[in-house]
Amino acid sequence: MKRIFAFVFSLILLFCFPINSFSSGKMTVSAKAAVLICADNGEVVFEKNAHEKLSMASTTKIMTALITIEQCCPERVVVVSENAIKVEGTSMGLKKGDKVNYYSLVCGMLLSSGNDAANVAATDISGSIEEFAVLMNERAKKLGMNDTSFVTPSGLDAKDHYSTAYDMALLSSFAIKNETFREICSSKSKTVSFGNPETEHTLYNHNKLLGSVEGVFGVKTGFTKKSGRCLVSACERNGITLICVTLNDPDDWADHKKLFDYGFERCVLPDCDLTEVGVRVTGGERKIVDVECACLPVLVNKGNEFTRLVTVDSFLYAPVKSGQKVGAVYYYSKDGKLLYTVDLLSVQSVNAVKAVKVQKNQQEKKKSIFDFLKSIFRR
Repeated sequence: MKRIFAFVFSLILLFCFPINSFSSGKMTVSAKAAVLICADNGEVVFEKNAHEKLSMASTTKIMTALITIEQCCPERVVVVSENAIKVEGTSMGLKKGDKVNYYSLVCGMLLSSGNDAANVAATDISGSIEEFAVLMNERAKKLGMNDTSFVTPSGLDAKDHYSTAYDMALLSSFAIKNETFREICSSKSKTVSFGNPETEHTLYNHNKLLGSVEGVFGVKTGFTKKSGRCLVSACERNGITLICVTLNDPDDWADHKKLFDYGFERCVLPDCDLTEVGVRVTGGERKIVDVECACLPVLVNKGNEFTRLVTVDSFLYAPVKSGQKVGAVYYYSKDGKLLYTVDLLSVQSVNAVKAVKVQKNQQEKKKSIFDFLKSIFRR
C-alpha cells in the first residue's frame, strides 16, 4: 500500500507541477523555443526547439522597423489616417491628422512597441497592410528565414503569422548591423516630435535588460496571449556579439541573462598574431608584404583548446593589391577536427618595378646608339 501511495503521489506532483524547462548540459530555460547564436558567423551556441514555428508577437516589428529605415528617408513626414491607427494593443500615441516622420515611427515601434506606428509606416510604404506583408516575406526569404510567414506589421496574432527562434535570430543579426536600427533599439528613451501641431514626446524602451545586463544593447520585446512573452536581445562583450531569442517564455529576463553568461563562457576569439608572417614579392618595389586575417572567427565550446595552421603563398609576382588573398589560417579542435578556415589578405599594395627597368634600359640603349654614331662622325 505504501508503494502504491507513493506512486500515485508522484503522479499527482508530476501533473500538478509540470517540468517545462529544457536542459543542454547544465543550462535550462523556461521558453518553449530558444536559441543563442554568434551574430558574426551564425554559429549556434545553444538551442531548444529553435526551428519550431510559433507566434512571435511584437518582435515582428524588427522586420517592420528595418524595412522602414531602409527607405532612406528618415525625415519623410506622414499624415496619420484614421484607418492606419485602428489597431488594438500598445501605441506610441498617434491620432488622426498627426504629422510624424519615419524616424519617429521607428522609435515608436522599437521603444514603445507601437502597433499604430507599425501600421502607419506599412500603409505609407506599400499602400496597404497586405502589400507590406508581401514586402516583409520577400525580405525574409532573402535573409534565409525559411520558416517564417509575416501577415501583420505589428505582430498581432493572425493566421499564418509565425516564425522560429532561429529565423528571428538571423533577422536580428542582420538588423543590428544597421547603425540607425542599433542606435534606436539600444536607447532607453527617445524624445521625438509628432502631432498636429507637432510637439515633443518622450518614448521609453520596454527592454529591462538595457543597463541591467552587461553588454546588452537591444533588441525587442513582445507579448500576446497566444504567443506568450517573446524577447530578442543582443549583447556584446570582448569583441563578441551574441543574439538571444526566446519565444513563449514566462521567465525571459532571467533566461536571457543566464544564456548570455553561458554563451560568453564558451565563446573565444582565437589568436591571430601574424607579425612574424610575410610573403616574398618578386619584381616589386618592396620585397615582403605583410598579411592579416580577413575576419576573426568565434570558436564555440572549445575554450582555448585549439590549434592553428598558417599557410601563405611561397612568393607573389608584383603588382600586388591590398586585400589580395595570399593564404589561409586553419583552426583545428583538440581532436584534429577543422573548425574554421579564414583567408589571409595582403596589407599593402606593391607596384611592379619591371616596367620602370625596361624603360630605363631602353633609354640607356638609345643613349648608347647615339653615342656610337656621334663617335663615328667625330672620327
